Amino acid sequence: MESNILTILIFLPLLGVLAMFFAYMLKQEDVIYKYIALITTFVQLILTGWLYNNFDPNLVLPINNSVTPTNFVVQLPWIESFNIQYFIGVDGLSMPLVLLTSLLMFICILASWNINKYVFAYFSLFLLLDTGMMGVFLSLDFFLFYIFWEVMLLPMYFLIGMWGGPQRHYAAIKFFLYTLFGSVFMLLAMLALYYYTTPNTFSLTTLIVEAPKINAELWGMDIRYLIWIGLFIGFAIKVPIFPFHTWLPLAHVEAPTAVSVILAGVLLKMGTYGLLRISYPLLPFEAINFAYTLAILGVINIIWGAVNAIAQIDMKKMVAYSSVSHMGYVILGMASVVSTSTAGAQAGLNGAVMQMFNHGTITAMLFLLVGVLYDQAHHRWIVYPDNYKDQEVAGKLAFGGLASQMPIYNALIIIAFFAGLGLPALSGFISEALCFIGGFSAFRTITIIGTLGILLNAIYFLRAYQRVFTGKLNDKYKNLKDISNRELITVVPIAFFVFLFGVYPAPLINMIKYSIENIITIFQAAM
Repeated sequence: MESNILTILIFLPLLGVLAMFFAYMLKQEDVIYKYIALITTFVQLILTGWLYNNFDPNLVLPINNSVTPTNFVVQLPWIESFNIQYFIGVDGLSMPLVLLTSLLMFICILASWNINKYVFAYFSLFLLLDTGMMGVFLSLDFFLFYIFWEVMLLPMYFLIGMWGGPQRHYAAIKFFLYTLFGSVFMLLAMLALYYYTTPNTFSLTTLIVEAPKINAELWGMDIRYLIWIGLFIGFAIKVPIFPFHTWLPLAHVEAPTAVSVILAGVLLKMGTYGLLRISYPLLPFEAINFAYTLAILGVINIIWGAVNAIAQIDMKKMVAYSSVSHMGYVILGMASVVSTSTAGAQAGLNGAVMQMFNHGTITAMLFLLVGVLYDQAHHRWIVYPDNYKDQEVAGKLAFGGLASQMPIYNALIIIAFFAGLGLPALSGFISEALCFIGGFSAFRTITIIGTLGILLNAIYFLRAYQRVFTGKLNDKYKNLKDISNRELITVVPIAFFVFLFGVYPAPLINMIKYSIENIITIFQAAM
C-alpha cells in the first residue's frame, strides 16, 4: 500500500462518486449518498493520518532533477511525446495541507447532513472537489498540477450556483470568471517554461534546475519576468491578493456553510502553496526582485481586509473579509525570504506555512459556527440593514444576549474569535508572530504598519461579540437551542488543533522545517 498511498488519496473520492452513481441507478434513498461520502472522507482521513505517521520530513521536493521514486514519490511516464509524467510526492510543504484537506472534507460532509436538494449531485461534486484539491497538493508535474487546479473550478461553481443564497448565480459566475482569468495566465506561464527549457519538460524537479537558466526576451522583456508575472496573477487571484480579492466576500456570503469552509479553509491556500511550490524555487531571482512589492501587497491585504470587516453587518461577510486580512500575514511572511538574516527568513516562511494551516482551521471553525446560528435564526445580521423589510427593526441590533441562551455555543465562538484575534495559547498567535518577526527582519517600516491589523482585528471581532452575545436577549430568539451533538462533532476537532498548535507547535514546525530550509538555500544561492 505504501507505494500507492498517494494515488489512493487522490482518487479515492472518485471511487465514492462511482459508488454514488451505482446507488443512484438503483434508486436508493438520499441518505445513502451522505453515508457513502462520509465513509469515503473518513477512510481518506485515516489514510492521511497513516501517511503523516510514516512520511519522512527530511525528504524535500523538489530538490533537484535526480529525485528517484520512493515510498512516497511516484514517477511514471504518462504522455511521453510531450515528456508529461504522472509525478506525485509529499514533503513538509504539502503534508500540512493534505492533512487540512482530509480533516475539513470529513467535517464538511457532516456539516452538510441537512442538505436535501439534489443530494446525489451535491455530494458527488464535493468528492470531485476533494480529488482536485488533493491532486494539486501532491503533484510534482506542472501539467498534472494544472489539470487538478482546473478540476476544482467546476465543482465549486456548481456548489455555489445551485446551493447558495439569493445572489448565488452572480457569485458563482464571478468566482468562475476570476479563477478562469488567472488560469489563463498560469497556462501561458506553464507553456513558456516548457518551451524555453532544455529539455522540454513539466517536471518541477527538473524545472527547478533549468528554469533559472532561461535566457530569452519577449516584447523587449526578460521571459523569466513575464513567466513570474503570469504565475503570480494565477496564484494571487486564488489567495486572493489585493486587488484580485473582490470575488471572495460575495462567494463566501452566498455559498452554503460547508462550501464556505472548504473555500476559506483549503482553496485560498492553493494560491500561496503554488507560489511556494512553483514560483519561488523555479524563479528565485524574480521572486527576490518582487519581494518588496509582495510585502506591500501583504500589508494592504492585512489593513484593507480588516477595515472592510469592521464595516460589515453580516457576520459571514465579516469572517470573509477577515480571511482576506489573515492571508495578508502569509504573504508578508513569504516576502521575508529575502531577509539578510537566515533566522528572519526561517521565521517568516515558517510563519507563512503555519498560518496557512492555522487560518484553515480557525476560519473553518468560524464559518461552521456562523452556519449553526444561521440554521436556527435564518439570518446572520449583526445589525439589521437600514433597508430591512421590517422597518421597526431596521438599523437595530439583530441578536443580543445569546451567551445566556446558548452557553456551549458561546464558549466555542469565544475560542474562534480569540484565535482569529491571534491571542496567546491559540494557534493564530504563533504563526502571526513568526510572520511579523520575519517581515520585521526584511521590511521594517512596512511590517510596523502591518501590525495595525492586530488592532483592527480586535475591533471587528470584539464588536461583533458584544453586539450578538452580550446584553439583553432579544425575545424573538428565546427559543434558540444550544449547539447540537452533530454540530459539536464538526467543531470540537478543529478547536482541538487550534489549542494544540497554540501551546505545542512543534509537530507542525518539525513537519515543515526541512522544506523551508531548502527554499531558503535556493534563495541564498540566488542572492
